[in-house]
Amino acid sequence: MSFLYPRLLVEQARPLFAEYRHLSIGELAHRVAVEHESAVYVATGGDRASSAQLRELREGVVDLAKQAGFPGDSDRTHKAEFDLQLAALLHAEMGMVPAEAASRDVWAFLALVLLPDVAFWRYPQPPTDRVLGTDLTRHVFGRLWWRAQLVHSSGEAEPYGALQILGEAAFDQIYARRAALGGSPHLVRAILRVWKNLDLNGLNERDTLRDFLKRLLRLAPFVLFDGIEEHSLDSELRAVAQESIDAQRHGSAPAQDRLPELVPDVRTTGASKTSSSLVPAQREESDPQAVPVGRLDTERFRSLEVCAGAGAQALGLERAGFDPMLLIDSKADACFTIDLNRPEWDVVCMDLTQFHLNMRPDVSGIDLISGGLPRVKSLATVGRTEDTEERRVLRAAITLACEIKPKALLFENVPDLVEGLDFSTDRAWIENELRQAGLYTHWKVLNAADFGVPQNRNSGFLVALQDPYYARFVWPEPSGAPAPTVGQVLGSSMAAHDWPGAELWIRRADRIAPALVGGSERRGGADLGPTGSKKAWAALGIDGNSLGDEPPGSDFPVGGEPKLTVEQAAMIQAFPADWKLFGGKISRYRQVGHAMPPPLATALGLSIAAALRG
Repeated sequence: MSFLYPRLLVEQARPLFAEYRHLSIGELAHRVAVEHESAVYVATGGDRASSAQLRELREGVVDLAKQAGFPGDSDRTHKAEFDLQLAALLHAEMGMVPAEAASRDVWAFLALVLLPDVAFWRYPQPPTDRVLGTDLTRHVFGRLWWRAQLVHSSGEAEPYGALQILGEAAFDQIYARRAALGGSPHLVRAILRVWKNLDLNGLNERDTLRDFLKRLLRLAPFVLFDGIEEHSLDSELRAVAQESIDAQRHGSAPAQDRLPELVPDVRTTGASKTSSSLVPAQREESDPQAVPVGRLDTERFRSLEVCAGAGAQALGLERAGFDPMLLIDSKADACFTIDLNRPEWDVVCMDLTQFHLNMRPDVSGIDLISGGLPRVKSLATVGRTEDTEERRVLRAAITLACEIKPKALLFENVPDLVEGLDFSTDRAWIENELRQAGLYTHWKVLNAADFGVPQNRNSGFLVALQDPYYARFVWPEPSGAPAPTVGQVLGSSMAAHDWPGAELWIRRADRIAPALVGGSERRGGADLGPTGSKKAWAALGIDGNSLGDEPPGSDFPVGGEPKLTVEQAAMIQAFPADWKLFGGKISRYRQVGHAMPPPLATALGLSIAAALRG
């Protein structure tokens, strides 16, 4: 028997979230309820959880929370133990099937109606996804149910004992790779079985786990892990884990260099690798216009990237001589995109406002902090919840920079942050904070089209440097060459499926694109922006009302207006042709829309590197 739980839709959940963030735990306790006038249920699929069941669930959660200090102050150790116990309780007592647990609205109800006091005690001043469930890998309750779901083993004396093997940060490394690794309970349980018996004496457990997972990630496209029986899978994982241990002990090349060009393909065997055939690991050609890493200068620098998104800015800076020591982003899909393309990069999937330098003290000596921060609004919108969140991220980024005191800083945001009168207070605060950390600021608006990007995209930039680098910095000059037109960039892809109108369309698309819009998750679905943007796209022969799944085919009418695919949108942003994007269509498009075009990041990086080299 499975149970259905009340769902609090986002239209009702957001106002509650905005209100509750300003209430005390005691005030929130008075808002607790087992029903809400706006709550809904799905029509079929099980029995509705009764009011008595909801009360019993709340009592169980509160009892566990009290053991960890609720409603008073608590520490990280007690809250971590609370999480482990709560994961088992939620999974064992709620009686949900995965399809029900995949609904963010269910978890929004628990966090805002049934257990708001516990939710806001566990995460004071939480970001949106901790409560609304926009990313279930981070929801205060939802993430725990899914951890228990992945490790639960009904045949064991302690069905949830595997929860104790890894801490939350380590487990999140597995779950952030959920498409290839963390989505398979069979594989996750095998990882945990093998991991608990490894000899890690003298090793950094976090680094070893990252290397191990990245080796598995490289095998995932070729090995059907769920098709291998338990004993054989454990044996295979032990061998891969031993490679990671040996690499860590002996300082061998990283996983992406040491894995063989040929890997076993067990997709056709269904059981083990004994009858596997070897298939070549496929590699796509890189963008021929991309600047090879390391060619620009022999001296390289270390960087930290915040709000890293799909990795476009970090990629551009890499070409300019900056190697990221750590990348931080709150979206699991974006983190997975980076892992797909740069498995050697160290990615932490968490909200920047929750990151503290003591989590990663090894980044304190970096040369550059960079990031494309969420777009802040003018002071007239400060009262809105979304703008409060954006300013919290901005302040967290500035605070982190002041703590680390790098040689240089590069942040991208809206042009108005640089030039708008409504942002003068923000600029003054930023400049004052950075000046106290020895960083002196430069502000400028740059257009990506001036640097070879086929898009009329203005962005505001803050560059700050320590002395003596500040006086040496010079903004990059436009390339002088016209950016390619949309027709030139997308022409071959529009003709790839034999569309007879491709040649006519290429001639029509004879200018650069308007700015891609779509990085914000508060917008609607996957389209090309508001009415004005759609009209600009229509002038180029593009239907901007939605995105396409593939380029137009031979039956598409001549003179018709095709829709952009996500991959074509990425070409407009000047992503390399072989840069893979992870997630559903909307998620992938948002990663593209939010990105800084890599050529622009490279131009800025070269100017900063020149200042640092003197």
